[in-house]
Amino acid sequence: MAVHEKPGVGSMSRNKVYPDARAALADVVADGQTLAVGGFGLCGIPEALIAALRDSGAKDLTAISNNAGVDGFGLGMLLETRQIRKMISSYVGENKEFERQFLAGELELEFNPQGTLAERLRAGGAGIPAFFTATGYGTVVAEGKETREFDGRHYVLETALTADVSLVKAWKADKVGNLVFRKTARNFNPACAMAGRVCIVEVEELVDTGSIDPDQVHLPGIYVDRIVVNANPEKRIEQRTVRKQEGN
Repeated sequence: MAVHEKPGVGSMSRNKVYPDARAALADVVADGQTLAVGGFGLCGIPEALIAALRDSGAKDLTAISNNAGVDGFGLGMLLETRQIRKMISSYVGENKEFERQFLAGELELEFNPQGTLAERLRAGGAGIPAFFTATGYGTVVAEGKETREFDGRHYVLETALTADVSLVKAWKADKVGNLVFRKTARNFNPACAMAGRVCIVEVEELVDTGSIDPDQVHLPGIYVDRIVVNANPEKRIEQRTVRKQEGN
């Protein structure tokens, strides 16, 4: 394995490719960190990186993610091992262990409307400290937050989200970290990548630098610090629904 420098956003010259997820996380992840994790349900989640995070034993984590996977898979694995202290999420309805821990007062939760969560991550990556949105005004979402009126409409002040480490999933990367996402698996991944101080990406395919048409790059490599190849992810289906056979 080549010698790797310490992570630093903006470095394009060092070797970003790591042999596996465990090695990519080894000197980065620590107790008490905030992590931004891409994915929507089980679509576009960094499966290998989440499993390696579980195996690292890091605890007291804050996870920023649209949801928490399902019981026993995705971030649900980290809930089972009690490594997550707080979730900053939008939807958590597919995870019974999440529900149990929250209702028992064992898990801290910061709920966000889905668009607000996406914009908070985008703002964090863009260096914007806060923004006003009409979403949530007059509801429990606005409690304790500053509100203002613009042109006769009321808005809530929402702060940006940033993370110590971002764990994201892309379909393809070149060796300097230029990323291509596949269809709906893009979801929260670009925003999570930009919001993290250190970004680790899991990809299915790694190609030589220059092989991706610049017009096809969804996220520039400047945001990516480490790359792990997981060529055959499980891609578990959250809820399989099939049409009934005719005549049944």
